[in-house]
Amino acid sequence: MSDKRTIDAYTTRVDDYLKVPLPPEQIEARAAFAQAVGDGLVLDLGSGPGSDSGFFLRQGLRVRALDATPAFVEHARANGVDAHLGTFDDVTETAEYDGVYASFSLLHAPRADFPRHLAAIHRALKPGGVFFLGLKLGTGEHRDELDRYYTYFTRPEIETALVEAGFVIDRVTTGMGKGLAGSYDGFILVLSHA
Repeated sequence: MSDKRTIDAYTTRVDDYLKVPLPPEQIEARAAFAQAVGDGLVLDLGSGPGSDSGFFLRQGLRVRALDATPAFVEHARANGVDAHLGTFDDVTETAEYDGVYASFSLLHAPRADFPRHLAAIHRALKPGGVFFLGLKLGTGEHRDELDRYYTYFTRPEIETALVEAGFVIDRVTTGMGKGLAGSYDGFILVLSHA
C-alpha cells in the first residue's frame, strides 16, 4: 500500500487504531494461524502498529513486520517488533517464510494489483507455508470516511484469486466487525497454504 492519503489517515490515528477491538472470529483465526505455523518465521504484511506481531512473538514465532505507515513502524519497533517500512511490492523473497499474515492490509491495494500481490506472497512462502488473509466483503473500490482507499471483494472472488495464485484453502470464516471509521462491515478470514 502506498496511497499517501491512506497512510496520512493512519499516521494521525495510531492511538485510536490500537483501541479498536478485534472481533472474536479474528482472535480465534489469529491463534489458529500461529498454531499452524508453529515456531517458524512469519511475515506480518501490513502490520499496522505491530499488535499481531507482538502476539506472534509471545507465541514463540519469529516475526518480520512490514508496513507503509512510518508512525506504525516506529510504534512496532518501540515495542520490540522487527518492523520495516515498505509496501506490498517489497515482498520479493523466495521460500523465505513459514507463514504470511495479511490482516486487513491487502484491501488497501488496487484491485488490479491483487493477483500480483498474491503471487508474490505465494513465492515468499516455503512449500506448505501458511497464509492468513483478512478482507472486508463487498464490491467496488472507494474511500471511507477517514479518506482511506479500499478495495472490496466478494467471497467467490477471493477464493478464486487464492486458488489461481496456487493456494489451497483450508478454512473460511465470515463475520461483522466495527473498524476504525466506526462503521460495521462484513469481513472474511481465510486460512490457506502454499
